[in-house]
Amino acid sequence: MTDALTRRLREQIAERDRAILDAANARLRLVAELKHHKETEGMSFADPEQEERLLSALEGANGGPLSNEGVRALFSEILALTKREIADD
Repeated sequence: MTDALTRRLREQIAERDRAILDAANARLRLVAELKHHKETEGMSFADPEQEERLLSALEGANGGPLSNEGVRALFSEILALTKREIADD
């Protein structure tokens, strides 16, 4: 049997997980649009300098409790996943 606090916290965590999923899908749609635009304009999609600026900005915006190393690991994985997901677009 699960107590009320555990149940409530799990519900709140599940809500956050769904929000993360929605945000990831929205981000993926925007990146696909950006990729299409850049390719149409003859520009390279890959921009390592922009990725580093993004990671640094996110570390600067981090208020914790996630460490800056955690921020970098999380968003590096998001960037890698995004590239894999839109590779065939």
